Amino acid sequence: MADWMSALARLFFPRHCVVCGSSLLAGEDVLCLACNMGMPRTGFHLHRDNPVERMFWGKFPLERATAYFHYAKGSGYRSILHRLKYGGRRDVGEVMGRFMAAELLPSGFFEGIDVVVPVPLHRRKQRMRGYNQSEYIARGISAVTGIPVETGAVARVKDTDTQTRKSVYERWENVRDIFRVSAPGLFAGKHLLLVDDVLTTGATLTACADAFSGVEGVRISILALAVAE
Repeated sequence: MADWMSALARLFFPRHCVVCGSSLLAGEDVLCLACNMGMPRTGFHLHRDNPVERMFWGKFPLERATAYFHYAKGSGYRSILHRLKYGGRRDVGEVMGRFMAAELLPSGFFEGIDVVVPVPLHRRKQRMRGYNQSEYIARGISAVTGIPVETGAVARVKDTDTQTRKSVYERWENVRDIFRVSAPGLFAGKHLLLVDDVLTTGATLTACADAFSGVEGVRISILALAVAE
């Protein structure tokens, strides 16, 4: 009965690949097989001192860091982020989070991590969008790894302008002191995985990590869905 209902739903509400637009087959989700196979994965999780880790050198104590795929303007893969952030497609975040976690898990990337913390949006922006896209990526990661997600103890206390079209210096100034940890004791001695959708200069993730600087014994790793070329 469930298979029959699913087939009927696909007939009247066909699902399409968010990259190429082709109809998705049974067993495919968000991406068709061809686009999934062709996604420009970074493979950075397999290498210490990789380009993403180097973005954070000297900014805060870092355990490990990576991003899942390369993002370039004009690439069809930018539609993954666009649908997730602006198209109301929360499912894209959760599915991509699962894909990412399943591929990183055998490498030991998640070893020792106690809690997943999605980078929060300001409450005004979250009301406008209806959700925090990074939270849905984190949910997908949690579904595969079993690591709990914490969304209530870190807040974005300043409503900043978009980082798009800002210079590197303006990006860093724009996110200075914008996050606050409301329950630091919750994270004492824990290894946190900060999760965001796209990594450009590392300014936002560094600002989020800085909010934990007074928490005793905290360790921080970074995972982004995409990194801008």
